[in-house]
Amino acid sequence: MEILTGEATDVFTQLQQESPFKKIYSHEETGNGFTYARDLKVAAWCQANGVTWNEFAQFGVVRGLKNRNIWNKEWERHMSSPVQEVGALTFWRNDHSKPFAMLAPECLRHNPPLRQLGGRSHALSTLHSFLNARSIGYRGGISSPLSAPDACSRLSAYLAYGCISMREVVQLTRKQINHIPDQASRHRSGLSAFVSRLYWHCHFIQKLESEPEIEWRNMHRGYDGLREHDFTQAHFDALREARTGWPMVDACVTMLRETGWLNFRMRAMLVSVAAYPLWLHWQPVGEWLATQFLDYEPGIHWSQMQMQSGTTGINTTRVYNPIKQAQDHDPKGFFVRRWLPAMRRIPDPWLFEPWKMPATLQPSKGATDHALIENPVVDLAFALREPINKLHARRQTQEVRMLNEAVVDKHASRKTLRQPTKSKSAKLISDQQLGFNF
Repeated sequence: MEILTGEATDVFTQLQQESPFKKIYSHEETGNGFTYARDLKVAAWCQANGVTWNEFAQFGVVRGLKNRNIWNKEWERHMSSPVQEVGALTFWRNDHSKPFAMLAPECLRHNPPLRQLGGRSHALSTLHSFLNARSIGYRGGISSPLSAPDACSRLSAYLAYGCISMREVVQLTRKQINHIPDQASRHRSGLSAFVSRLYWHCHFIQKLESEPEIEWRNMHRGYDGLREHDFTQAHFDALREARTGWPMVDACVTMLRETGWLNFRMRAMLVSVAAYPLWLHWQPVGEWLATQFLDYEPGIHWSQMQMQSGTTGINTTRVYNPIKQAQDHDPKGFFVRRWLPAMRRIPDPWLFEPWKMPATLQPSKGATDHALIENPVVDLAFALREPINKLHARRQTQEVRMLNEAVVDKHASRKTLRQPTKSKSAKLISDQQLGFNF
């Protein structure tokens, strides 16, 4: 196999001239606007050159879906169909004097120093360690950034890059559920909750497939103009540079920069902080976060950006208080001190609100760096009150209410997930647990 890079239609033209072909095979991709435009060009090229293009679904996403009425059935059909084994791929190049190497352009390389290792072997090891051991802590462990690196499946990057398929993950997880003894209720409930997350994974990607415009415009058009014209660049810069003044927020941004990963609740908190107290429009924030997430999946990403920002019109307003999130999920300050070493000099009572520390204590504790004790970029209580009032006032308008039904029809789920029954014949296969604590 030879790998070429460049504009898809240019590469196909070159290959067609060198060695004519009649078929192209690829995954179906629910990507950004530019990949959608690329696919339109490829489709036109294939038609003009008499080439058949065969695309294979990699997730439970349905092309050309008009509404959600049949989506649940189609998702289950895809996930239940047999997984086909693919042999090892052999790569070669015309110039055999040089070893094969494929490097992405510099602008596309995202290599956080503490990232997960890629490849199918690592994907399978991660899956098996989760199914056999780590999933015991899934329920109750995925919210805190302390426990989440081990309690979460950590398969998101492997799914995004195609190292492992959604279908095999669903099938192996259901098989493992059937193998778990009745008394292992925590293990069973963890895997059952995980299957529901796999369903939601595809549910959100379907939103972008059905409406590609949600990458750049509000899903509910009644929210147009809510934040777009009030964008404060200084607030955005403070968020990106991990200097908002809220330790939990700045620690999350730092971890994301160093690892390329963050658990879902902390991702939601970052978007909530951007959307409400900082009052930033979701699109530029989303473009920045897309460059940080090693597991960036466009369908999930843009759907969640809008949902956490309150512009879908069909979801409950989600506002995360960064101080309360720290108190709830990092009560001893281990996470904050891990990613913000300077905060190790701040006593526990003031760790999450260092600006409240009495001046008389600062020199004795070594907290002389002004950056440690300056006020946050905005006053949290005031900065939350006004945005929430603006959002709720918009929700009550007749225009917004009239458009709600169309959004629900196109994007709302129709399903309560069904779990498979337990089989008595299988047994649990043990595996060594992999750790992801940094």
